[in-house]
Amino acid sequence: MKFLDIGEVSAKSGISPSALRYYESIGLITSVSRHGLRRQFPPEVLLQLRLISTGKLAGFSLEEIAGMFDRNGMPDLSRVVLHQRADEIDNQIHELLVLRDTLRHVADCPAPSHMECPTFRRLIDVADKRNIKQATKKQQK
Repeated sequence: MKFLDIGEVSAKSGISPSALRYYESIGLITSVSRHGLRRQFPPEVLLQLRLISTGKLAGFSLEEIAGMFDRNGMPDLSRVVLHQRADEIDNQIHELLVLRDTLRHVADCPAPSHMECPTFRRLIDVADKRNIKQATKKQQK
């Protein structure tokens, strides 16, 4: 089996060697040997790194991502957790769409002042209630 040294892994994955060393130090990936001072990784590390990058993009912490791999470094993904995160992303998408629509309305509103626009005032009130609700949820966690 041909191993990849840390430079090759970095070049193929786009992840810096320092990040690779950090991932190894927290147990996300494992080198199998050294060639001189350079860490050697099995080719499967590239799949692991793609999964790590996808997990980060989805908003998982490195600790949560670490729990998604079995002892052999292979993915062991909880479908329940993935569904929960997908639901959270759906909520974020909805909130971003509302924010986008609010910004477009503010930019295009014909009222002399935004504060004179009843739609703008209503949108601000809705946003304020949402912020209060989110702050309450965070405090409860």
